[in-house]
Amino acid sequence: MFSLFKKKIVVPANLSGLRCDMHSHFIPGIDDGSPDLETSILLIRGLVELGYKKIITTPHINADIFPNTPAIIRAGQADVVAELNRQHIDVEFGAAAEYLMDEHFTDMLATGQPLLTLKDNLVLVELSFAVQAINVREILFDMQLKGYLPVLAHPERYLYFGANKGWYDQLRDAGCLFQLNLLSFAGYYGPESRQLVEYLVKKKYVDLLGTDMHHERHLEMLRTNTKVHRVVEELLSTGLIRNPEL
Repeated sequence: MFSLFKKKIVVPANLSGLRCDMHSHFIPGIDDGSPDLETSILLIRGLVELGYKKIITTPHINADIFPNTPAIIRAGQADVVAELNRQHIDVEFGAAAEYLMDEHFTDMLATGQPLLTLKDNLVLVELSFAVQAINVREILFDMQLKGYLPVLAHPERYLYFGANKGWYDQLRDAGCLFQLNLLSFAGYYGPESRQLVEYLVKKKYVDLLGTDMHHERHLEMLRTNTKVHRVVEELLSTGLIRNPEL
């Protein structure tokens, strides 16, 4: 009976099996992620404590809201790396981007502007959360013609796919990889998103796992949610997860 009064011990998740986080927002002040260098270092240090050895941060590139460029991103990356070195934080810190598949993105493809990649030809892309695009497959085809392999960020968060899950099959058939957010497994984005993430796992449509970390609330949930830890272990055991290869 005395166990009822004992303080619950929270065991932090161990995510070292993933080795690399490939979706986050740690370049200070250029999108809706970390607002300053101090916060960036705090969040990165938190991922290192969870076992990550490499981070590929992915600022938004969205012409209407976050009109970032490779030059802006690389300059911010250099500032973060310099501070990590100054504080002797042992982690590899790279940068790519999370591209919104909008008109600006299609113009970049059409004009042959080089895209920032996670590794080799892997490019992280996202869709609008509000409106389903009608030309997604055409954009994915154009990306592949340019030699890129698209990775769709958090497909479980596009709730309009819930009404027609066949879209997932079409995107896979179009050659698209899927990156799921770790916090989706904990229900962070709501029950509908959690149902979709369970569907994608059942279909074995999971290629990469990312924190999509923006702020300290995300970090705290990763530290304390043991369900995330269990799911990561189960998915890694399938041999389908590509994070350790990045």
